[in-house]
Amino acid sequence: MTIKFDKSKAFNEAKTKLTAVLASENSTEKEQTDAFQNFFDALQSEVVNTVRSQVNDEMLDRSILQQRGQNVLTSEEMKFFNAAVLDGGFKDDSILPVTTQERVFEDLTTEHPLLEALGLQDLGAVTRFIYSDPTKAYAWGQLFGGIAGQVNAAFSEEQFGQLKLTAFAVIPNDMLELGPVWVERYVRTLLVESYSVGLEYGFVNGTGNNQPIGLMKNVDPDTGAVTTKTSSGTLTFAPSQYGEVVSGELYEVIKALSTDADGKSLKVLNKVVMVVNPVDAIGVQARNTIQTANGQWVMALPYNIQVVESEEVPVGKALFFVKGRYLAAIAGGYKLKKFDQTLAIEDATLYTIKQFANGKPKDNKAALVYDLDISFAPSTTTTTTNGGA
Repeated sequence: MTIKFDKSKAFNEAKTKLTAVLASENSTEKEQTDAFQNFFDALQSEVVNTVRSQVNDEMLDRSILQQRGQNVLTSEEMKFFNAAVLDGGFKDDSILPVTTQERVFEDLTTEHPLLEALGLQDLGAVTRFIYSDPTKAYAWGQLFGGIAGQVNAAFSEEQFGQLKLTAFAVIPNDMLELGPVWVERYVRTLLVESYSVGLEYGFVNGTGNNQPIGLMKNVDPDTGAVTTKTSSGTLTFAPSQYGEVVSGELYEVIKALSTDADGKSLKVLNKVVMVVNPVDAIGVQARNTIQTANGQWVMALPYNIQVVESEEVPVGKALFFVKGRYLAAIAGGYKLKKFDQTLAIEDATLYTIKQFANGKPKDNKAALVYDLDISFAPSTTTTTTNGGA
């Protein structure tokens, strides 16, 4: 597991500013660079402080685990990170062990619900997807008669080019003194937190220009131009006696997602995900939470719609997508490049860690955007005063 740390106000502000700069079409390269630097400085500070506070607490546990013969790292991981400790850092162009890469991927999908819901895949070196149409994989004919037709699915393939996603790992030199286990955990935590921000931004708002094509974008089938989706309607989640307003509004959403861009019917029940900003998630939860007879509060949406929070979705918007209809993938090894002079005065070493990633919807109906109009206006009561005789 990665390091659990409390995100400070400075970290959250740096993350919000980075997202805002990346989303702005008018931001300059310097503004983007400064925003990245502020974010990574805040991230490094949070993780370093957490590591140092946990070392003493877990020292006894590590000793007990070692006495029981349980290794925190695999032999390959121990060898790799122990070499980094002995050499004073990672060697240039070294690649993280495969098992560490797998743990990074596992942490990305288990600790970030949006990436899990998207079905993020680790393709390795593969960059080609092959699709098949199951409706063409059968043929009718008479019993004992000749073969009526060739039973062959209609296959099609699509190239899935990879874009480069770079994370920055600033490792204080005294961190190496804590040993290979903590160095590995430190690097893995930095990767998960850095990549999760970059991946979520790309998979939601990516413009297709050296970025993935995000869920909130449409692609012109003729020109390939990428534009922002317009709203498909408004959701109020207004209260009603039998919940017909909520069920009716979401029925229209499910119905709209039940056909692809060519009008072909799709099975989408139990596959629809609603992504909202954390600010709106509170309102959605409040409007769809009921108290059961035994006093428990239960939140549920009709049609088994899964609710996921993401800061990348604008406030006042709800993004719906169908699982399996967006291609989200990472590929290639985590290759490190060392810059030992950049932060020498801070007694630290800067590493860039490169990973390939990309994403794109299968078509413009893979996801739809709706406006949210959730109101909690206080109810008014009319008091009638009867005059006395």
